[in-house]
Amino acid sequence: MISNILIVFSVVAASLATVALVRPGGRLADRIVALDVFLASAIALAIAAALATRRAEFLDVGLVLALVGFVATAGWARLVERERPPPPSREEDR
Repeated sequence: MISNILIVFSVVAASLATVALVRPGGRLADRIVALDVFLASAIALAIAAALATRRAEFLDVGLVLALVGFVATAGWARLVERERPPPPSREEDR
């Protein structure tokens, strides 16, 4: 019982720590990483709920969260890469 409380407390603490990175004014990459960590905390919470209640439905929730998080992170990474300006080209000596 105490281990379940510690797991939930750890997940909530990690979630609150990531809120600071999502604040307006930060870089887009920092926000993406923070949301990814927040999603990992939600997955850990779903797994802890599955272990505490011995119900497999929470594992399905964790699996769906993991899949959605992977696709979202890949999409955001592609968006950030597309918006980055190209590096300056060096003119080679002729």
